[in-house]
Amino acid sequence: MTGEQKTNAVGSSSAQNWLNRNVIGMGITSFLSDASHEMATAVLPGFLTVIGAPPSALGFIEGTADALSSFVKLWSGWISDRLGRRKTFATAGYFLTGIAMAAFAFASTWVLVLIARIVGWVGRGFRGPIRDAMLADSVDVSARGKAFGIHRAGDTLGAIIGPLLGVWLFSVWRETVSIAPSRPFRNIFLMTLLPGILSAIVFYVTVIETPRAGNPRLQFWGTVQNFPRRFKAFLIGVGVFGLGDFAPTFLILAATTILQPKYGIMKAAQLAGLMYVVRNVTYAGAAYPIGALSDHVGRKAILIGGYALGTITIAGFAAAFIFNCTNLVCLFTLFGSAGIFIASEDTLESAMTADFISTETRGIGMGVLGTVNGLGDFGSSIIVGLLWATISPVAAFAFAASVMALGTGFLMYAQ
Repeated sequence: MTGEQKTNAVGSSSAQNWLNRNVIGMGITSFLSDASHEMATAVLPGFLTVIGAPPSALGFIEGTADALSSFVKLWSGWISDRLGRRKTFATAGYFLTGIAMAAFAFASTWVLVLIARIVGWVGRGFRGPIRDAMLADSVDVSARGKAFGIHRAGDTLGAIIGPLLGVWLFSVWRETVSIAPSRPFRNIFLMTLLPGILSAIVFYVTVIETPRAGNPRLQFWGTVQNFPRRFKAFLIGVGVFGLGDFAPTFLILAATTILQPKYGIMKAAQLAGLMYVVRNVTYAGAAYPIGALSDHVGRKAILIGGYALGTITIAGFAAAFIFNCTNLVCLFTLFGSAGIFIASEDTLESAMTADFISTETRGIGMGVLGTVNGLGDFGSSIIVGLLWATISPVAAFAFAASVMALGTGFLMYAQ
């Protein structure tokens, strides 16, 4: 009996019972975790500006953290497949990310932010492939798109609440700017500790791991070499697109930069944070419909459409800089479009990987996907940050849109 034919204790042999304890528990966990780190992310560009960090620093922070996170994803997925145990590793990853975001509060330079971000993203990378493998194993294959869609929706609800809390708390503590310009940012970072720790607790309490036999002799490279050819071609398309898919904090920085001359840094940072909320609202609203639709009409065509929308969106940001577009409707629309393409990307890339790889080596498969994405994020964030600092934001976004277009074309013709 293959891994796809087996049904675990919390999964269901029928698609009707896909919304089970594990799917719900993982959704709540991700809601809390994202509320924590997205609260920090929403105000991070403004904080870096206040402490005098250049735009290239943001690219280096996000890119380096993503790259290191990627290598951890490879290791964690492989280890979980060898040992046959995943829950403890995932719980530890959530805990590590939760405490790292609060550490931003003690940073006096961008290098200290980098160190805390690396710690947090290592935890995030550690848990990601393991959680996705557990999620895929918890539902029938015919409902996999819905399960990943509802999980990404819950994940992104946290990414809505987090920035909203950040923007609101920024207003509450705005007067502390007179004491120190960085004070409201530091207070917000400290507040991220509560949902961050709760995420680890909820995962440990609610998620059930079905015992399964490990494979101590499982070889990493041998397993990767034996992955289906179609999966390898899919990864190439993902990787090329990822070279243009930079960290979303650059979108916040873009809005802050465009609006700062008109509104000032504090107001511009608040508006950019709200735009990021809109991006996350559209993500949450689109994730489940996209996943459910992919269960019926296929995932590849929908993912290609999402990639194409991403290319157009990033080109739109380049145009906003060219024409100095301070029109709030225009900028909010771009952020909303960004939410839709990220929803299709995050939901369908994981679901397609689960379709390609059986449960016995699914941790490695998810780890490879995460590594490809992470290395793409690393390269893109570094290049975008450098182009922004040395040439212009227009050059940075034009580069990203061009590479994303190449990735879209490759995925379209990959067999």
